[in-house]
Amino acid sequence: MTIQFSQKEKSLLMDQKEHEESCVDKYAKYANQAQDAELKQLFTSYSAKEQEHLNSINQMLAGQIPTMGGQQQGQQAQNQQASSGSQGQTQGNYNQEDAKLCKDMLMTEKYVSGAYNTAIFEFRDTNVRQVLNHIQKEEQEHGEGLFQYMQSKGMYQVQ
Repeated sequence: MTIQFSQKEKSLLMDQKEHEESCVDKYAKYANQAQDAELKQLFTSYSAKEQEHLNSINQMLAGQIPTMGGQQQGQQAQNQQASSGSQGQTQGNYNQEDAKLCKDMLMTEKYVSGAYNTAIFEFRDTNVRQVLNHIQKEEQEHGEGLFQYMQSKGMYQVQ
């Protein structure tokens, strides 16, 4: 069964496609720029996840519902690794350039997650909504992983 999207739905998917392409590119670029090995790994893994999101959006644009099974467990394990792996390090002793990369990606994740939130309410098909909701949850997990990394390094001070 091929899904027929309204013009608005198609436009929203095209927007999300652009967002995902940007995330894939930024995470890959920042993985190469990051000084900290742990941050390089985090960015590399998130770039791969963003590529999965992009593939899902492209499948939907082709009229297909992608399968979303089993992807979340790996993401949650990555976030726990990101937060627990850095707790033994000195807080406040971090690379300023790495902090800028993290802040930019955290801001990007906030924006992309918000865009998914708006899009979810605009789709008629429940299955499409569920796929978009799944992707949004993973975007939020990326934000959480970035936050935990930043907090563990002293880059993000909760007041």
